[in-house]
Amino acid sequence: MLQRLFNVRRDEVLPVFLAVVFFFCVLVALMVLRPAREALGLRGGIDAVRWLFMGTALITLLVNPVFGLLVSRLPRLHFITATYAFFACSLAGFYLLLVLAPEAIGVVSGQLFYVWFSVFNLFATMVFWALMADRFSLEQGKRFFGLIAVGGTLGAIAGPWLASRLAAPLGTPALLLLSSAFLLAALGAAWGIARCQRAPVAAGPRAEGTRDDELAPAVDERELIGGSAWEGVRAVCRSRYLLGMAAYVVILAIMATFLYFTRLQMVAELGDDLDLRTTVFARIDLITQIATLVLQALVAGRLMQRVGVPITLALLPLTTALGFIGLALVGSLAALIAFEALFRAVQRALMRPARETLYTVTSREDKYKSKAFIDTFVYRAGDVVGAQLEGLLGRLGMGLAALASVAIPLALAWAALALWLGRTQQRIAAAGGAPASAAHPTTTRLRRSST
Repeated sequence: MLQRLFNVRRDEVLPVFLAVVFFFCVLVALMVLRPAREALGLRGGIDAVRWLFMGTALITLLVNPVFGLLVSRLPRLHFITATYAFFACSLAGFYLLLVLAPEAIGVVSGQLFYVWFSVFNLFATMVFWALMADRFSLEQGKRFFGLIAVGGTLGAIAGPWLASRLAAPLGTPALLLLSSAFLLAALGAAWGIARCQRAPVAAGPRAEGTRDDELAPAVDERELIGGSAWEGVRAVCRSRYLLGMAAYVVILAIMATFLYFTRLQMVAELGDDLDLRTTVFARIDLITQIATLVLQALVAGRLMQRVGVPITLALLPLTTALGFIGLALVGSLAALIAFEALFRAVQRALMRPARETLYTVTSREDKYKSKAFIDTFVYRAGDVVGAQLEGLLGRLGMGLAALASVAIPLALAWAALALWLGRTQQRIAAAGGAPASAAHPTTTRLRRSST
């Protein structure tokens, strides 16, 4: 029954359930704070938000070697724990600042929180999906990454709902502690997932009819990945496949940024009231999450298996091209909300699970180091490009039609890149997986010593 309904085998139920809980907790921790982040960022004006994008990109570049060092020197569970524990402690620090020194909260502190939250957002989701790509095989990813993403969507719905219910009776600072608590719960789920994988695959339970390529890869939790802190950056520069993924993420960020600033401008035109803006942003988020959940429930479960990763990756670029055509023709806030809801729904329900399967055929070092570089700095670099380009078009007095004239050709190139990435993944999988970038002598010594 489980296989018919959810495409999950009996021996996979526990790790998949824990993955759903993990993603749910991560997204609640993020989304309970996101509306306030948006409203605080707007206090300095839309032009200030563009500079905040540049600050976020710079911080992610500085943080990447630190994360790479943790990946190189600590076992998998330890560097995952260190990452989430750092953000949980940071939330507690912001809570103390709000409670003990509320007079210190102003435009500058709000902008600092905006940058910090943006970095938090990227690393929290990146570490989650890196563990998923490490924990599950390509065939497993095709079957239930979409189901796992449902957990994130439910968390993204529960986060704003909890914020709206608890902000008044407990106060806004309490939301920071709530976010921290959900991060710790997510960490507990991560440990549970790793515990499910301790035994070698051959010794673990196997459902009848399970093929070898559907089994989770065996991982020794004591094994160190090794390598240098900057190995992820070098790997991206050396590999056409990883460069293609980086280019895909850059275009994704540019398109999302075009939509983001269009939304900021339309909401800013509604008035300067902070509560009004926060309410509008929260409603947009809620509509987006509901649309995502509907798409996941009706389509996402088996789409990747039926049409393949290449087509699934290309759906978002094609949706974007059509959406910008409609936005240029109508140009209203309602049209923008409909477009953004569809964009985010396809992105989170279909594209994100498909994009994460691209990493299942890479080495463990690339799953954490290269992915961290692509999903944080490269993504934020795309944000900066999109923000500056959108700002340039605005300063030239060009409206939505000019934005669409840039976005539509870029979306078509994006679709072609998606098809190439999906087909390249198929070739790598057929060849037995990408060569491990852990051929580095230091990594080899570390792996030998760990066994």
